[in-house]
Amino acid sequence: MANLFKSVTRAAVPNGAGTAETIFTQASGTRCVILGLTLSNIHNAQVTASVILSSDTTQSNQVANTDAFIIKDAAIPVGSSLSVLDGKMIVNGTDIIKVDCSVADKVSVIMSYMEIDS
Repeated sequence: MANLFKSVTRAAVPNGAGTAETIFTQASGTRCVILGLTLSNIHNAQVTASVILSSDTTQSNQVANTDAFIIKDAAIPVGSSLSVLDGKMIVNGTDIIKVDCSVADKVSVIMSYMEIDS
């Protein structure tokens, strides 16, 4: 089987400012490579946004993963977008990507990834 290229889109997140909304959960026993993650400001004023990787995966001989910010409180001007990743990111089974914004329903999200064939 081949690796599959996929995307996740959300028109407007989060449901409530200050409460990160899950936009992606990796299936258990699988993994993927995040290729791109873009946040767009759809508000009529500047917003700040954060992206969190929530992981409880434990690698061999390592401490268990925890929540970590990919980006925190980044300013996105009116009519602008922000590319969150400078490179690629591996996401393990059951890991979650969450997005928060300073104003409810005012950031649009596009995430592209490659699902790794096991």
